[in-house]
Amino acid sequence: MQRRTRIAATASAAAVLLALTACGGGDAANEDASTARGDITIWYSNNEFEIEWAKAMVEAWNAENADEQIKGQEIPAGKTSEEVIGAAITAGTAPCLVFNTAPSAVGQFQKQGGLVDLASFEDGTSYIEERSGDSAEQYQAPEGGYFQMPWKANPVMIFYNKDMFAQAGLDPENPALSTFDDFLATSRTLSAAGVAPFAINPSTDSQFFQVGFDFLPTFAAESGGMGLVEDGKAVFADEEGITVANFWKTLYDEGLAGREAVQGDAFADGVAAMSIVGPWAVSVYGDMNWGSVPVPTSSGIAPEETYTFSDAKNVGLYTACKNQATAWDVLKFATSEEQDGQLLELTGQMPLRTNLPDTYPDYFEANPAYTQFGDQASRMVEVPPGSNTVEIMQIVRDTYSKAVISGEGDLEEQFKAAAEKVDALAEEG
Repeated sequence: MQRRTRIAATASAAAVLLALTACGGGDAANEDASTARGDITIWYSNNEFEIEWAKAMVEAWNAENADEQIKGQEIPAGKTSEEVIGAAITAGTAPCLVFNTAPSAVGQFQKQGGLVDLASFEDGTSYIEERSGDSAEQYQAPEGGYFQMPWKANPVMIFYNKDMFAQAGLDPENPALSTFDDFLATSRTLSAAGVAPFAINPSTDSQFFQVGFDFLPTFAAESGGMGLVEDGKAVFADEEGITVANFWKTLYDEGLAGREAVQGDAFADGVAAMSIVGPWAVSVYGDMNWGSVPVPTSSGIAPEETYTFSDAKNVGLYTACKNQATAWDVLKFATSEEQDGQLLELTGQMPLRTNLPDTYPDYFEANPAYTQFGDQASRMVEVPPGSNTVEIMQIVRDTYSKAVISGEGDLEEQFKAAAEKVDALAEEG
């Protein structure tokens, strides 16, 4: 199924005009920038492992390109990266490339006039689609084009504490977690054994992005790879979505998951026997005796067919860039097979390219804990595209918080009402 959603802009016309004016001085200037070469600036995440990768990448490029140097720096501090980038777009001070661009923010940055359509480069579309394969489709803008380079993902799976499972009399090597019924039965056994206060304890925070760490991955799995919105219509309130929501509601109703916020890391601190996380957790929980399995479904889909949420971060090329031809070449260099291999090696995050296990067999042989994530990376679902992505996800999160976590009101009625709100946003576009 094609994932396309035409969503209306939330920025006012005045804000868009201001951003466009600040970013470039008209079509002629943009055309000149698209073919211009010279020095560029890039921003990257403040994650220590990504800093290490970025500095090495910059050094490698600069050593071979004396006339087109990269100046790299961590993304400036702010409340969120998205606010920092948005403010830079408005001021016309965005760097050429940001290696920390959230898919949920891309539509709004595009509406601000801040992003270059990578498909405008002669080899833009072919490079993206050859590197990322079918998954590239999810990163297209609703009206076509690529305003982000699919870069890296953290496919979400279930981590479980093997020691706690053994203490509860469960098989720690072959846990019964693939179906909703099995997952609930295992959770009840863990709870009855008193090995931890909760079987699983996802964050109960209300931020829009939290939907990616409970409802969205299980919905993606249950629906066979659908996102919250398909072909411009909300689908999260269909049969599969209601089934998923009721599964999670049962966990909360029975006290198998906690309704109150927990300080710290519930899994690391022994508050929960399971967690729903990406491959970044391998290094974080390295000292624990843990295992990992795909997210559950009602019928127990085979692991090699199970979808999940991507938790991706991508790269944007920004219109304030005066040397866009160089920036495009740098972006291709930074997402080459060699650089993707370095990223995988240093961060454990999955490059958004096809056939990861076959492309980097030595890495996965040496790091078997990541093998499941490498395989899972071929089956991931992204957030809805468009400028109202955050608003859509907030509607879903608010509905889930009330109907599922708090258990208030009629669940199905609330999900249907939320779907109508999302449909209205789609129709505006």
